[in-house]
Amino acid sequence: MTSSIQAPIEILLCEDNPGDVYLIRNSFKNGSIPHRLHHVIDGEEAMDFLYQKGKYCHYPRPHLMILDLNLPKKHGFEVLAEIKADPQLKALPVVILTSSQADRDIIKSYQLYASCYVSKPFDFDEFTEAIDKIENFWLNLVQLPLIAEYNR
Repeated sequence: MTSSIQAPIEILLCEDNPGDVYLIRNSFKNGSIPHRLHHVIDGEEAMDFLYQKGKYCHYPRPHLMILDLNLPKKHGFEVLAEIKADPQLKALPVVILTSSQADRDIIKSYQLYASCYVSKPFDFDEFTEAIDKIENFWLNLVQLPLIAEYNR
């Protein structure tokens, strides 16, 4: 089974750690599914991107979001809550990818309707493998919603 979306799949990565961004970008480059990985470094930028404000006014709405929790300006929980409260954005699949393994963070993420929660492995090979699995699942197996269709 493959995604019903016509190429490329638009992915929004909200991550403030440059090392993690580098690893995620490189892992996604090796994938077989055409995609565009957009990157923002804080929660306010994420919302500007999603609402196509300011410098993001001509960017497409993403089909998938990868969201860190510990972000400057607006915490990942705030971003997730805002997305899931908006009728135009709530269908957007949001993958939480964070260093936290705390039960309270996992529970709160799912209470706010995260699509899944992945703790970042500290080992380089395990981190790369986790990204590959996220990519394989979300880009190859599931059918992603066409968020733009919700806005009509």
